[in-house]
Amino acid sequence: MTNAVILGCGYVGRSLAPRWRQTMTVTATTTTLERLVELQTLADYAVVMKGNDLAAVRSLLHNQQVLLISVGAPNANAYEETYLHTAKTLVAALKSSSVQQVIYTGSYAVYGDRGGEWVDETTPVMPINPKAEILAETEQILLSAAHDSLKVCILRLGGIYGAGRELSKIFGRAAGSVRAGTGEEASNWIHIDDIVGAIAFAQQHNLSGIYNLVGTVPITTKELLDRVLTAHHLPLATWDGSQSSTRSYNARVSNQKLRDAGYKFIYPEIQETL
Repeated sequence: MTNAVILGCGYVGRSLAPRWRQTMTVTATTTTLERLVELQTLADYAVVMKGNDLAAVRSLLHNQQVLLISVGAPNANAYEETYLHTAKTLVAALKSSSVQQVIYTGSYAVYGDRGGEWVDETTPVMPINPKAEILAETEQILLSAAHDSLKVCILRLGGIYGAGRELSKIFGRAAGSVRAGTGEEASNWIHIDDIVGAIAFAQQHNLSGIYNLVGTVPITTKELLDRVLTAHHLPLATWDGSQSSTRSYNARVSNQKLRDAGYKFIYPEIQETL
C-alpha cells in the first residue's frame, strides 16, 4: 500500500485524511501536542514535530511515497519559519527519501494586485508584501526539488470556506458596517470539498507544476458580501469610496488548467449558504 504524509494537518489535512486512508496509509503531523489525540483518530499515525527539524523530517519521510505540505503560519511573524524554513528542510531531506510526489497548498496571493484582470499559471508572480514574497519563494524552493523520479505539484488556493468555515462566520461581522473602498475587487474562493477533491485528483494523476485551485466564477467582494448577508437575513454593508481599500490582492484567477487536466469542480460557483 502507498504511504502518504500530511505535513501540517490542519483544516485541509483533517478533511483530506479520511479520504486518503481509503487507499493509503496516512501519517499526519502537528506542531502542538494538544492536537495529537485528534489526529490519531483521523490518520494511521500521528507525529508532533516542526517542519524545520531536519532529523525529524528525514525520519518522517522514510518509506513514504506521497507528501502533502499544508502548513499554516499562526501569525505574520512566523511566515518565514513556517514556509521558507520548512521548504528548505524538506528539499534537503527529499534528496535521500523515497518520496515520489510532493503536493503543496500555496496561495493565489503571489499574483498580487492586477487591477481585477484575469491571471493564470503563466502569469508572472508579483508579490506585493513580505508574506506573499515568502510564499512565492517557497514555491520556487519546492519546485527546485523536482526531478525525473519526483513530481512537485503546487496548488495556489483561493480563500477557503466550507464546514466549520462558513462564509456567514467569516463575513458575519461585516453586517451593517461601513467598509473602505468600493468593493469592486475580485474575490476568489474555494470550497474545502474541492480542495480535498483536487488534492486527491493531483495524487491519483501524478500532477506536477503549478495549478490554480479556485472556483470557476470569481465575483467582487461587494457582490459576495451582499449575497452572504442577504442569504442569512443580515443588514448589508455599505461602502465608502473616499477611503482606500485595504485589500492587497485584486485578480480574477483562472482554474482552466486544472479543469483541462480533468478535474471536475463540485462547487464551481460560490455557495453563500454553505
